[in-house]
Amino acid sequence: MDNTYAKLTDEELIMRMREEDPRIVDIIIDKYKDMVRVKARSMYILGAEPEDLIQEGMIGLFKAIRDYDMGRDASFATFATLCVNRQMYNAIQAAGRQKHMPLNSYISLYGDKEGNDGNETGLPDNVVSSPDLNPEQLVIDRENVINLEKAIDENLSKMEKQVLELSMTGMSYTEIAKVLGVDEKSTDNALQRARAKVKKLVF
Repeated sequence: MDNTYAKLTDEELIMRMREEDPRIVDIIIDKYKDMVRVKARSMYILGAEPEDLIQEGMIGLFKAIRDYDMGRDASFATFATLCVNRQMYNAIQAAGRQKHMPLNSYISLYGDKEGNDGNETGLPDNVVSSPDLNPEQLVIDRENVINLEKAIDENLSKMEKQVLELSMTGMSYTEIAKVLGVDEKSTDNALQRARAKVKKLVF
C-alpha cells in the first residue's frame, strides 16, 4: 500500500477515492481480497466452485466500494462482508445448487459459534463422522445422505433451509439476517425450527 494511504481508515480511503483518486479502489481491493477468499472457502460447502465464488465475492466487494454510505451504513468492513456474503449466496441460489445438507466432518447442526446451542450434541456418528477419524473412516454411505437430504428438502421451509445453510458456513445470526433481509429474531426462530426438524429426521 502507498505510504500516503497506509494510515488512513477504510472510510477515509473511500472518501478520497470518490473525491480525487479512483485508483484507490485497487488499494481497498488488495486489502480485502483475503477476506473474499476466506468467505469463498466457507460458502464452498453449499456446492459451488471456489474460483466462481471468489469471482462473485469480488463483485460483491466492488459493489460495497461503490455503494457504501458513511452516513447510513456500519463500518466499511462490516458492509463489505455483508455485500460479499450476499453476492456469493445469491449466486449459489441462482445457479440452482440445492445441496441443503453438505455433510462435512467438522460441522454440527446443533452448535453455533455464538454459544446458543443449549448443550445440544452434533449429528450421530452414523451421519457425520468424527474429525479424528482417518480418511477411510470418513466415508459416508451415499444412500443415507441422499435420503436425509431429500427428507430435509421436503420437511423444511425455504426460510429454514436458507438459514440452516448460512449457519453451516459459520455466519452469525446478525450476518444471516442481513443477507436474507429479515430480522434477527426471525432468523433465530427459523434456525431453531430447522434444527429441531433435522434432529427428528436423524433420530
